[in-house]
Amino acid sequence: MTDEKRRLRSTAWFGGNGKNAFMHRSWMKNQGLPDDAFDGRPVIGICNTWSELTPCNAHLRGIAEHVKRGVYEAGGLPLEFPVMSLGESNMRPTAMLFRNLASMDVEESITSNPLDGVILLVGCDKTTPALLMGAASANLPTIAISGGPMLNGKFRGQDIGSGTHVWKFAEEVKAGRMSEEDFVSAEQGQSRSAGSCMTMGTASTMASMVEALGIGMPDNAAIPAVDARRGVLAHLAGRQIVDLVRKDVKIAQILTKAAFENAIRVNGAIGGSTNAVLHLIAIARRIGVELDLGDWDRLGRGVPTIVDLMPSGRFLMEDFYYAGGLSTVMSALDEAGMLHANELTVNGKTIGENIRNAPNYNKDVIREWDNPLTKEGGIAVLKGNLAPSGAVIKPSAATPELMQHRGKAVVFENIEHYYARIDDPELDIDATSVMVLKNCGPRGYPGMAEVGNMPLPAKLLKQGVSDMVRISDARMSGTAYGTVVLHVAPEAAAGGNLALVKDGDIIELDVAGRRLELMVSDEELELRRREWKPLEPPASGYRSLYVERVLQADAGCDFDFLVGRRDAGIPRNSH
Repeated sequence: MTDEKRRLRSTAWFGGNGKNAFMHRSWMKNQGLPDDAFDGRPVIGICNTWSELTPCNAHLRGIAEHVKRGVYEAGGLPLEFPVMSLGESNMRPTAMLFRNLASMDVEESITSNPLDGVILLVGCDKTTPALLMGAASANLPTIAISGGPMLNGKFRGQDIGSGTHVWKFAEEVKAGRMSEEDFVSAEQGQSRSAGSCMTMGTASTMASMVEALGIGMPDNAAIPAVDARRGVLAHLAGRQIVDLVRKDVKIAQILTKAAFENAIRVNGAIGGSTNAVLHLIAIARRIGVELDLGDWDRLGRGVPTIVDLMPSGRFLMEDFYYAGGLSTVMSALDEAGMLHANELTVNGKTIGENIRNAPNYNKDVIREWDNPLTKEGGIAVLKGNLAPSGAVIKPSAATPELMQHRGKAVVFENIEHYYARIDDPELDIDATSVMVLKNCGPRGYPGMAEVGNMPLPAKLLKQGVSDMVRISDARMSGTAYGTVVLHVAPEAAAGGNLALVKDGDIIELDVAGRRLELMVSDEELELRRREWKPLEPPASGYRSLYVERVLQADAGCDFDFLVGRRDAGIPRNSH
């Protein structure tokens, strides 16, 4: 037996002529595999989140076939397996509730099976972090492949963006400026091909993070789902994972602290989703890298948003790809001295080698460094007595005039209270008010749903008001926009000061000063705390486990018992 074969995990299952090897090989052969499939070649798991209930990922079975061709060509044995698929568009109350559960599925599927390396097929928002979290804890050679964005949405002669135009059109209907018939007719035009949201929402942001981290192949971020080049990328990744196994390049060698720092700066330059904050912190802590909100604020400062994509800008992911894609953005960051260019990537080259001389084919879509969409594009981290552990805001999607604001709170105790109250004509609210939503954080919802971008009251929309300061312990869709403060920690359900806010309290927001203050004395807050009552926890089932063990937003909302690496060894033989 060669040294290479002896080193493979799969040899512990398939190697030799003993009883156990006989059984493992025999069972696998019922799929029509020949004898030489088990001659010591690397076994590559294709971890697939395909599901017809996850529209963004419904084409991943086809992507898997391209991967298999590449694996076979490189001398490996590809074996596809399913894991829990998380579709933000259909799952209730939110796919985020199940991100950690899916990560457990991934980790245990990898570690308990005869796999030497893994390809992760991801797409919709939470599938990317869930699979990376599970794979990080397992620590085998790994490559992530995103499914790619849909083609640009089209409606009556204009480009429309998934998610972004839902919010815009819905507010137009509430304001009486768009008919319900037109609203419904836009549905098919918005989603006209396979793939994930084609705005710079969370799916596109996380696909960009995959490429920026070096755990995906070049161009992973932006090739449209139905473009033949997406299949080529998958084919090449299939070849490359076999090479990574042979060279024993594990995921921990790719996901370094410097790689995460690159990703944070890329997120600022692309105007990426606030959800990336939670996901990158969770992934980093699985691999053993310390990453926190301070890193996001420190590294995001001074990074301009140069990608002019919805929801912050005008264009869509298809345009971004044709303009040059993420390599062009990373090249600009490198020229500005904001990139660790020597970090290794899964194609065997460094970041610097992959992005060298990257062209910019459309300077309207990817702007020049000195002509940014916004001068400060990084996620801003706010602290104060309303968010002692931190809260976040996306400056590139906010109204500049509201970035420093002082107003009276209009409080919603939960999302049901918001829906019952928001369009009451008697609601005491105006454009200067601060909308506050409680009990929508990790424990409170549970799962921290994307309800933080609360639609404005109809009576203000009809007056022409288009944005207000909104504060919550919830998340918002990466496709959304507005002056929205999110991820307030500790959350209301955990007893954070957010739980104590009352109608009429004065709240001060100062994004430049990174402050979020509730202008109520400590003595008054203490009196209110004595009257506060925690929510009743779920009685049983997975949600009970979730509420009991989930960490707060500033720690990535992972389960406390999942943090850290548990490298995939060889499971005990039970035969």
